[in-house]
Amino acid sequence: MTMTTICFAGLGAMGRPMAANLVKAGHTVRGTDLNPAALAWLKEHGGEPCTSAKEAAAGADMLVLMVVNADQAEAVLFEAGALEALAPDATVVLCATCAPARAAAIGAKVEESQRRFIDAPVSGGVVGAEAGTLTIMASGPAAVLDAAESVLTVMGSRLFRVGEKAGDGAMVKTINQLLCGVHIAAAAEALALGERAGLDPKVLLEIYGSSAAGSWMLNNRGPRMLMEDPPVTSAVDIFVKDLGIVLDAGHATRAPLFLAAAAHQLFLAASGMGLGKADDALVIEAYRAMAPKS
Repeated sequence: MTMTTICFAGLGAMGRPMAANLVKAGHTVRGTDLNPAALAWLKEHGGEPCTSAKEAAAGADMLVLMVVNADQAEAVLFEAGALEALAPDATVVLCATCAPARAAAIGAKVEESQRRFIDAPVSGGVVGAEAGTLTIMASGPAAVLDAAESVLTVMGSRLFRVGEKAGDGAMVKTINQLLCGVHIAAAAEALALGERAGLDPKVLLEIYGSSAAGSWMLNNRGPRMLMEDPPVTSAVDIFVKDLGIVLDAGHATRAPLFLAAAAHQLFLAASGMGLGKADDALVIEAYRAMAPKS
């Protein structure tokens, strides 16, 4: 593996372990984040904290954007000057969850600067980020993906090439979020019904989690739905955003998305209850509010 200088933008719950794995693999990692604590964390783990995106990107071989959305990605690239500061033949890797059209537009601007671009959203959560086992849904020209593969597989051992143009990766991630959001909503509906009927939800989880009714989301989110204040691994408002992207993709392609629309309304309801920053498992509180236990 050729060692490279990587600018890593976005040192949140997933970005930190992703950056740390790149450091462990021998790469020089310069990090940028608005949170001073995140920069201090990176320094403790062998990276180089930078006070600006332009400073972090100066002469770097690669820029990994693990930010929240397309707006933040554009701010780092174009407003903060990271794109123009990169090495002339550098590669930009967009890992944020973005609307396919936005990812394609960002890729076009990057390529106009003669840099290379990979649309590479990820899935697998904090656990996958820490273990380096994230699923990466990468799209871009074959030669660009070939050159970046050794770096990408440090962050995610499940690397899939899903297309050759920017936006393909984003569309695959959009569909992934459709399934995740609907599965969480279905799990919440089922457990809320059980509670309403006076059944023990812990027993229900044991039954359904090991039967044909089971799903990864039921087994992962179900136990947290029963906690009063679960730790936040992914917030309610993340799915408000992501399912909004899903519905926009359906509109753009004229594809009906009945279940995604219903799930989006449920997450909106939970956010409206003041739970936007809470763990997404607490979407069950919307059901509990509508039909409290007698």
